Amino acid sequence: MSKGQKMNMLPIVVMFLLFFMIAFVTNFAGSMGVIVKSQFGASNAMAQLGTLANFIAYAVMGVPAGVILKRKGYKFTSLLAVSVGFIGVGVQWLSGYAESFGVYVLGAFIAGFSMCLLNIVVNPMLNTLGGGGKRGNQLIQFGGSCNSIGGTLAPIILGYLIGGSAADANVGDAAPAMLAAMLIFLLAFVIILLTKIPEPHIETAEQRAAAKANKDKYSPLSFRHFVLGAIAIFFYVGVEVGIPNTANLYMSNNPAVGPKIAGTVVGLYWLMMMFGRLIGGTVGGKVSSKAMLATVSSMGILMLLCIMLFPESWVVTFEGVQLPISMILMFLCGLMTSVMWGAIFNLAAEGLGKYTPAASGIFMALVCGGGILPFFQNLLADHTNYLISYLVPIAGLLYILFYALVGSKNVNKDIPTE
Repeated sequence: MSKGQKMNMLPIVVMFLLFFMIAFVTNFAGSMGVIVKSQFGASNAMAQLGTLANFIAYAVMGVPAGVILKRKGYKFTSLLAVSVGFIGVGVQWLSGYAESFGVYVLGAFIAGFSMCLLNIVVNPMLNTLGGGGKRGNQLIQFGGSCNSIGGTLAPIILGYLIGGSAADANVGDAAPAMLAAMLIFLLAFVIILLTKIPEPHIETAEQRAAAKANKDKYSPLSFRHFVLGAIAIFFYVGVEVGIPNTANLYMSNNPAVGPKIAGTVVGLYWLMMMFGRLIGGTVGGKVSSKAMLATVSSMGILMLLCIMLFPESWVVTFEGVQLPISMILMFLCGLMTSVMWGAIFNLAAEGLGKYTPAASGIFMALVCGGGILPFFQNLLADHTNYLISYLVPIAGLLYILFYALVGSKNVNKDIPTE
């Protein structure tokens, strides 16, 4: 290991922690719905406002975040991201003392800005710290594993902090996890501030002027398969988040199950996503993105139909409680959703050439589906029941299946992309 690589080890570890925090804070917002229902008397749909606010920030910040990164560089963007994250989690923590649902939603919205900024900066920054090439790619893969671990632990930790009953849950129960998150953000800020970080891609004023003078008449939106793929990303993130979030509310508000077991089961969903990505990475070189996406979306539809139709009296014993079999199928859905992002991105970006970076920014903005679809799913749950609400992610998966089979074909090959 070179001297430069040794000097970079501490900021690399911090990047791993930030990969962890992206998923932890995001999934924490979904799990907080259990507390919001109890402390603020929210409906199922209103309990998803934290998740909605968190993801709507992506729609607001997706494109500006890319501009900030290009003009200000890795260090400024990462410092801004962790500062905003510290404030966002802090405001959510204070909402419990303020007894204010509005303050909680504001905190989730602020935290969403941080997650969007971090998503934009951590991958290229980690690649740069690793020196690029194979080592840079290796570090990004390790970072992705940290991300999966964070997503898995968030509902499990919050479930244990709430305990066996959702009836008296309040924001104070989540305080230890929130304070730990704030401490990680603070530690990251100090280390990044004191670290010299290479800035190979900052856009100069001359480059901006040249880009403005040579404005292209085409964009990623000129490609039909990309537009349909961007819509598929919107639905995908909504499906990915809506399945476990709604199951968490369903199980937590069932006295026979409770938040502690619910958090563990939902954590297994995110763990299945990690395993699914490992499997997807193994077979990805042998199976086309189209075939993979069509297969997992079809299986996802079948599993969700079973969740809706299986009688609630069909149960298995899990951690000493009688758990509906449908919830076992719920966490297995994580295997299906795990590979969808990569497959959709590959299909949508195929043939884009020089328009691919701009396409990534549009994709990031449409991550907002992760807040919008769960809100409408739980609105349906309020007017029917939890199980019928799974019609919403089924509709999303039907669109994704359509995209895999029909919409992913590039019909704009006449557009120059070099």
